[in-house]
Amino acid sequence: MKILIVAAGSHGDVLPFVGLGRELQRRGHEVRLFASAPFATMAAEAGLPFAEVMSAAEYQRFLADRDATDPMKGMALLAKAVIGAQRRCLALLESELASELAHDCEPGRTLVVGSSLAWATRLLGELHRVPVVTVHLAPSWFRSNHRAPSIGPLGHLERAPAFVKRLIWRLMDRRFLDPLFTAPFNAQRAERGLPPVSRLFHQWIHAADLTIGLFPGWFAPPQPDWPAGLPLAGFPLYDHGQDAQLPPEVERFLAAGEPPVAFTSGTANVSSQAFFAASVQACQLSGRRGLLLTQEAAQLPAALPPHVAHFGYVPFQALLPRLAALVHHGGIGTTSQALRAGTPQLVRPMGFDQFDNARRAVTLGVARQLLPRRYEPAAVVRALEELTTQPSVRARCAEWARTLAGERAGTEVAADAIVALAARRGLAS
Repeated sequence: MKILIVAAGSHGDVLPFVGLGRELQRRGHEVRLFASAPFATMAAEAGLPFAEVMSAAEYQRFLADRDATDPMKGMALLAKAVIGAQRRCLALLESELASELAHDCEPGRTLVVGSSLAWATRLLGELHRVPVVTVHLAPSWFRSNHRAPSIGPLGHLERAPAFVKRLIWRLMDRRFLDPLFTAPFNAQRAERGLPPVSRLFHQWIHAADLTIGLFPGWFAPPQPDWPAGLPLAGFPLYDHGQDAQLPPEVERFLAAGEPPVAFTSGTANVSSQAFFAASVQACQLSGRRGLLLTQEAAQLPAALPPHVAHFGYVPFQALLPRLAALVHHGGIGTTSQALRAGTPQLVRPMGFDQFDNARRAVTLGVARQLLPRRYEPAAVVRALEELTTQPSVRARCAEWARTLAGERAGTEVAADAIVALAARRGLAS
C-alpha cells in the first residue's frame, strides 16, 4: 500500500506517528509523513519520506507565543494553527494522489492516516474516496456522559449527572469550540463543495473509516458512549532515541551522586521560566540533585547550583529508569514513558489533554499533581518526598511497568488494525 500519515502538533504529537510509519514501512508499505518542517530530521532518522505542512518559521512563531500554555488563549492559538494548515495539507495530499495516477500506479492502493487535528485527511477521504484512519493519542479526545475526561483545572465532572455533562459539552461547543474551529473549517469545506459539519469535536472527529486509541484500556477504560468497536492499541512507546546511549556528560552527572529528579515542561513550551526557577529552588531546599531538560536554555535561571544540571535532550528510555522521580507537564508521551520506566511522577498540567492524563496517572497510584498556581518550591519538596518514600507508590510504579513490559507496542497493534482495514477495503498490499 501507499500510506500517507499526517501528524499535526509538536514533538510529542509527531513522534508516535514516526513510530507508526516506521512499523508500516517495515511491513513493506510505502509511507510518507506529513508534518511541520522541524520534524524532517526526525523522519529522516527513521527512514521516512517527508512532506512539509508548516514552515519552521511559522511553527516557531506559534511555539514562542506566550499564550500557548494558557488553557483559554492557547486554544485560540491552536485553532489558528490547525485551520491554517488544513488547506495546505490537503493540496499536498491531493498532489500525492495525482502523482500516483500520473505514474500509472495501481489505482486504489492509497490509505491515509491522520492525528486528531489532521482534518485534511478527512477531506481527502470525502473528496476522493480514500480510506481514512484517525488515531487519537490521548483518551481526553473521547467525551463521555459517564466517566468524563478532565477538561481543565476545574476537574473532571465525575459526580455531575449525565444531563449536566451533556449540557456542558453542548455549551462548550456552541460558545467556544465551534466559533474557533468548526465555523472556519466549514468555510473550507464549502470551498470544495462539501456540506458543513455540526459540533466537530462531539462525534464527527471520530467518524473515520477506522478510529484508533493509541493507549491501553487499563489507562482509560472504554465508556459505554465511546465509539462502538473502538480498538485501543496501547501506548506507542516510540522514542527516536530508543537505541541511543546516554551522552557521556549525562552519564557523568548520574554517576556523581544519588539518582536525581528530572524536570521538563514539554517540547511545545518556551515560556516556563517560573517552572524551572521553582524547580531549582525545590532542589536547593531539599538537597536533591536535579536535571533540567529543555532545548530552550533561556527559560533557565542565569546560574545553577552545582547539584543541578541542564541538558537539551536526553533519550527518555535510557534516562527515566535512572531517576528518583520525573516532574513534567502531563503530555501523554512523557506520562507513558514514565509508566514504562516505573518512575514516580509529579505532574504540573497546563492545558489541553494534560489535566486528564495527570488525573489518570494519579488514579493509577504512580503520580501526584500540582497545578501551576500551586507549583511552589515547598509544595514541590513535599510532593517529591511523598513520591519517593512511600512504598505504595514504588509498588504501583513497578506493577504498571511490568504490565507495559508484557504488552505489544501500540504502533504494532495499530498497524495490524490499519492493514486489516485495507484488506476489508480491497487495497493492494
